[in-house]
Amino acid sequence: MRIFHIVLILILFTVPAYGQTTTATSSGTITMDFDLSAHGTDKNTELWIPYPLSDEHQQITDIRLSGNYIKSAVYSDQKYSTPMLYAKWNSDTAGRKLSLSFHVTREEVIRRDFPEQEAAWNPADYSMYLQPTSLGPIDGVVKQLAEDITKDKKGTLAKAKAVYDWIIENMHRDPETRGCGPGDVCLLLTKPGGKCTDIHSVFVALCRTAGVPAREVFGIRQGKKSTQDITTWQHCWAEFYLPGYGWVPVDPADVLKMMLVHNLKLDDAQTKQYREYYWGAWDQYRVKLAVGRDIVLNPVQVGPPLNTFGYPYAEINGEYVDWLDPEHFQYTFTFVKDSE
Repeated sequence: MRIFHIVLILILFTVPAYGQTTTATSSGTITMDFDLSAHGTDKNTELWIPYPLSDEHQQITDIRLSGNYIKSAVYSDQKYSTPMLYAKWNSDTAGRKLSLSFHVTREEVIRRDFPEQEAAWNPADYSMYLQPTSLGPIDGVVKQLAEDITKDKKGTLAKAKAVYDWIIENMHRDPETRGCGPGDVCLLLTKPGGKCTDIHSVFVALCRTAGVPAREVFGIRQGKKSTQDITTWQHCWAEFYLPGYGWVPVDPADVLKMMLVHNLKLDDAQTKQYREYYWGAWDQYRVKLAVGRDIVLNPVQVGPPLNTFGYPYAEINGEYVDWLDPEHFQYTFTFVKDSE
């Protein structure tokens, strides 16, 4: 089992003051090394890796790929257009190794200049982000809770803020959660502790139930030291859609993480700082890799749709390999920070 060491958080974040207008950047090279050689030479092996692309907040350059695979290609899924690197090894291959590296420059995202009035919009245009997922229903207890949280709230901004506040005031980070958590919303409403995917799955489900388009974003954190092992630094964050404005970044999971690390209470001044910052902002120490739930990979995997695609996925002779079991699924991610 891969254990996320909470001590790394102490070196990751220096949260800027709420209300700042300039944005910061972080840049470096991430190298992802995979070794699936331990499964014998008589089995076919397939590997899918979340693949980084440039967008308005990050620039991906100098992509390099090497290994002894028989074939490789970059594809995307059909529903979310999430990019993925696919590689295959035939049964007669002695070793199964692959290395992917890329340079990233990521900027901090701050979006709080909200309009005084929300524009008219058609929910059908954002129906993908208003629908339930296999672990994120929008009926039953989820619907009742969303109605309670957002009662008397008018508009998507007010509703999203009510959900954000409820998450921080009622959930907590559970460091014993495996990986980033599965994001089983109904289970989390009975036991409201988990990690980033858990916390943001609840945020997204409650927003969607209240009629606010929302989605999770999956990626990995950058380091701040010159060289760091970031193998277990996967992270999930979220955003919601504000009509006439666009997508608004949020990360209540990092608020709860900081509360745990620094032993903060809800009414502490430092909690207020984190809480205000991550409403409408993401820090620069992250790299977006994927979006979407219940992902059907390309080429299609033998196993069921992936609940999330924040981690690499592999199949040996069509059988799923646990991506959080380093004995059977070996990989190492390294971050080398650009010199300043």
